[in-house]
Amino acid sequence: MGVPHEDVVVISQAEKPGELTVITVNCPDKTGLGCDLCRVILLFGLSICREDAQTDGKWCYLVFWVVGKPNTRWNLLKMRLLEVCPSYFSTSEFDYYKPENQQPKPPDVFLLKFWCSYDREGLLHDVTEVLWELELTIKRVKVSTAPDGRVLDLFFITDNRELLHTKMRQEETIHHLKNVLGKALISCEIELAGAKVTACSQGSSFLPPAFTEDMFNLELPNKHRGGFLAPNPVSVTVDNTLSPSHTLIQILCNDHKGLIYDIMRTLKDYHIQISYGRFFANRKGNCEVDLFLMQADGKKIVDPNKQNALCSRLRMELLRPVRLAVVSRGPDTELLVANPVELSGRGRPLVFHDITLALKTLNTCIFSVEIGRHMIHDREWEVYRILLDEGDDLPVSRNKIEEGVRKVLMGWD
Repeated sequence: MGVPHEDVVVISQAEKPGELTVITVNCPDKTGLGCDLCRVILLFGLSICREDAQTDGKWCYLVFWVVGKPNTRWNLLKMRLLEVCPSYFSTSEFDYYKPENQQPKPPDVFLLKFWCSYDREGLLHDVTEVLWELELTIKRVKVSTAPDGRVLDLFFITDNRELLHTKMRQEETIHHLKNVLGKALISCEIELAGAKVTACSQGSSFLPPAFTEDMFNLELPNKHRGGFLAPNPVSVTVDNTLSPSHTLIQILCNDHKGLIYDIMRTLKDYHIQISYGRFFANRKGNCEVDLFLMQADGKKIVDPNKQNALCSRLRMELLRPVRLAVVSRGPDTELLVANPVELSGRGRPLVFHDITLALKTLNTCIFSVEIGRHMIHDREWEVYRILLDEGDDLPVSRNKIEEGVRKVLMGWD
């Protein structure tokens, strides 16, 4: 017997400014559920300050304390959280334990194409903001500036609502773009991408050697060499003495945007299930995480090699959740950002949104953009290549660009 639909996800909104909103999830369990829920919460731009999770292997109960925003669409958030929960009607048939290769058919990809009569600072971010609010996911972007100053933007997008094939949904999207672009918009079209998107996940075949060697190194660095490194070390320890059936992983680290998601996606990729978990972040940004885990076979992690591999990967994912570099591309300046892709094939949410927000804040224009997938060191990465429009000169230094983008991506003030 399941629980009523309205009780699977319960959101108790904060009554006063400064208070936390509490999200409760009560549903059948599955490996990776915590990752899927955290990804949705991150996609809505919310910060998790505390989390408790427990399961008996069949049914789970999770509580998230989050910092909301004035424009958070709580009803829509509840709907999206429900969509990733396993069926709540029955626990007798565990159909939700599906291999990743049996996931539903990928959504259709559409091409959004529009011309603007001129470029301006923040234009690309304003468009990205509109698409995010409309629940349209950006798969790839190509931005080109013509000699006469006109701008051609190509967005390959998918629709979380799966309605972009309808005239009403397309008109809604174009209407919102017209509102934000104003008189600069010359034309706007939306069509099913079809064969045009065959190279959508590939991107450019060439990446700068220095970027590849430094940014995609899976070894823990001895010193700061680019990418994202937390100010203080990350501590990950293993204890098999406190529980007869579970391995305890304890993590001490500094907070950053998506920290719980980074932990959960790592455990999901290792096919490790959390039976009990507790996360807490204090006001100083220090985090404590306790996780009682078991392997897919229901046993503790006793193999020292497996323990070391898991701890090493968790340290790396928390030290460098996203890789970043500002490099020379001939006479121009290029910003490169990369994040690891989940084994399920999904990249980190809101990366492009945060990059464009940072560049808008820095008054830096974008000349062209490429987003692609690359297999490096037997791992898939989502790589963002942004060629900056320097004009006569960059308005800020390359170090300032790297620092500004890093702070927004990591949620550091």
